[in-house]
Amino acid sequence: MSGRNERARRRLAYFLLARLKLKRVVGYLHPRTALALISGFNGALSIALLAAIAMLTQEPFIFPSVGASAFILFYRPLVPAASPRNVLIGHAIGVLSGWFSLWIFGLLGAPSAFDVGMDGMRVAATAVGMGLTCALMVWLRAAHPPAAATSLLVSMGLISSLWHLPLLLAGASILVLQAFVMHRIAGVKYPYWSPQSPDGE
Repeated sequence: MSGRNERARRRLAYFLLARLKLKRVVGYLHPRTALALISGFNGALSIALLAAIAMLTQEPFIFPSVGASAFILFYRPLVPAASPRNVLIGHAIGVLSGWFSLWIFGLLGAPSAFDVGMDGMRVAATAVGMGLTCALMVWLRAAHPPAAATSLLVSMGLISSLWHLPLLLAGASILVLQAFVMHRIAGVKYPYWSPQSPDGE
């Protein structure tokens, strides 16, 4: 799998440098340096796109854990955790588990842990949210590590409005769409939906 990911990263790097009319640069750069530049470019582009949408709409289309998702999608596009299924289902699990933990401990609408600090109820909420997220991702074979951070983001009360939860998933969907387009144009066999390994793990 690591060899396939390395070839995928090289294809994407070559494609982007060719589009920028910088193909000759590949001959002068160490392959890891070229890949680092392309990974940095894609990460910056992803976050700039989501941040611009958030700025225009004044809605939370961007959130910290999507940065970790962007890294996986562009650095290791063929691992199961980077598949559209795992990214979207993983973040959905994180969002819903975090919100459920707020609900069962009566913390919906309460100030975030960053505003008022941790107390016993918040400790319980973050633990339950994280436990549910980990268990459900394994049970549903939809492991996506950044989704664990999404669960914490919600269960710590940084985003607790039910209306904002679909927007978090919309942000993850936009990221996946960008990754799909970039990889497919570059000739990388990024999956349409499911991981390429049979068990998704």
